[in-house]
Amino acid sequence: MAAISASQAAVSSSVALKHCGFSSGESFGEQSLVLKNAVQLKSKNQVALPCRASVASETVSSSAPASTEDPLLLRAVRGDKVERPPVWLMRQAGRYMKVYQELCKKHPTFRERSENVDLSVEVSLQPWRAFKPDGVILFSDILTPLTGMNIPFDIVPTKGPIIHDPVRTAADVAKVQPLDPDTALHYVGETLQILRKEVANQSTVLGFVGAPFTMASYIVEGGSSKNFSIIKRMAFSTPEVLHALLAKLAESTVRYMRYQADNGAQAVQIFDSWATSLSPCDFEVFSLPYIKQIVAEVKSTHPNLPIILYASGSGGLLERMSKTGVDVVSVDWTVDMAEARERIGKDIAVQGNVDPAILFGSKETITARIHDTVAKAGSHKHILNLGHGVLIGTPEENVEHFFSEALKLRY
Repeated sequence: MAAISASQAAVSSSVALKHCGFSSGESFGEQSLVLKNAVQLKSKNQVALPCRASVASETVSSSAPASTEDPLLLRAVRGDKVERPPVWLMRQAGRYMKVYQELCKKHPTFRERSENVDLSVEVSLQPWRAFKPDGVILFSDILTPLTGMNIPFDIVPTKGPIIHDPVRTAADVAKVQPLDPDTALHYVGETLQILRKEVANQSTVLGFVGAPFTMASYIVEGGSSKNFSIIKRMAFSTPEVLHALLAKLAESTVRYMRYQADNGAQAVQIFDSWATSLSPCDFEVFSLPYIKQIVAEVKSTHPNLPIILYASGSGGLLERMSKTGVDVVSVDWTVDMAEARERIGKDIAVQGNVDPAILFGSKETITARIHDTVAKAGSHKHILNLGHGVLIGTPEENVEHFFSEALKLRY
């Protein structure tokens, strides 16, 4: 797919703002039948994990042909018959774990923990050692590539990310540089290579990136925002400036995703965390085209790399998310999984969508919600996960119970 120019996108903006209609034009009757006859699940005491396979070289590309020895998560995404849903959790490495809290005492800054290879590997592997999830996600941040694009930032405790020089004019956009991951993010590549060797094919190594609009939200606002008034003002008053920034971010995101895949990531999740600050028709203008471009360009070189798309609060965008070309749509907890399954369609995998607050409940409540979610998702193309990241203060023993119950499931 050809890259979207700022001028083309600006024209699209003016047209799309006048017409916000959307029609999927598809029937999901067959999927509805599957949901009405949802699979019955039962727990077993024995946990059969996928077979272990050795990693032959330090750099492992996810463009290699699919194999029957692939980890459970990869097999589930492509639609193979699997014995249970693969499971991992967003923010499964983090502050709820005692071992992470101890590490933070010695290494108090987030950027040190995420940009030091040894520390990033250690944090990434902490939940793997404790719970044996089917996905081991890189410990990093969606803003990590910004320093390689001439956009200085920091992550301040209690305040979150801070962009020191927000990008708000055409002159500012001109200063944004294309990302060279080999030079700027070598520690990410080294971390992924080590993770791939450590878990082999017992689990899937997951990379991740931020979607262009979400990245732009931080860059333009100067950090986190409650109402995104600055980037929205840009979108509606000088859309050509925003589109120029989004185009640059899309180009660098393609490079970053390819780099992660070439260094061991077996799947990559795109986080469009702030896309839901947009109306559905504005999502079609300022987010969807760039995600489609990224997916198409990455798939042109890495056709077997599963790509997951997540946006919090995305109940109004599910059909649109499924049109981006991704392999998996990650659903948050505000949509019933049965409804999400029907709206997304049978050909795309779904991920989710247990309310993370359930992990504050009793073990019986957690178990019941796991079974309910998996039954509604069905036995085809489902990754069990939360509808958002693990919340701060979540009891570690409840996360352990979540994984223990999930690993016992059998279709």
